[in-house]
Amino acid sequence: MAWLILFISGAFEAVWAVALSKSEGFTRPIPIVVFLLAAVISMGGLGIALRDLPVGTGYAVWVGIGAVLTVFYSLASGEEAVSLIKVLLMLGIIGCVAGLQVIS
Repeated sequence: MAWLILFISGAFEAVWAVALSKSEGFTRPIPIVVFLLAAVISMGGLGIALRDLPVGTGYAVWVGIGAVLTVFYSLASGEEAVSLIKVLLMLGIIGCVAGLQVIS
């Protein structure tokens, strides 16, 4: 169950990161609300997951999931150009996150 919570929390990390960029320096109210809610859910879930997972592994997986989903959003929305190297690097992060989960 801790892994599921961690994965969901990692997804909410991507949500708050995107909302933060959309808030335009905390000047747009809806993205600010989304940022705050997603940050609370993300951090809260991380805290719950870390009851059962080692902090190093849990934090690395949480950040990795958030980072990959944030980059994926940027690529899919056209905010960043897609390139082979970006895709390969994201696959590397996914491989490392999976590896940390397997060895835990």
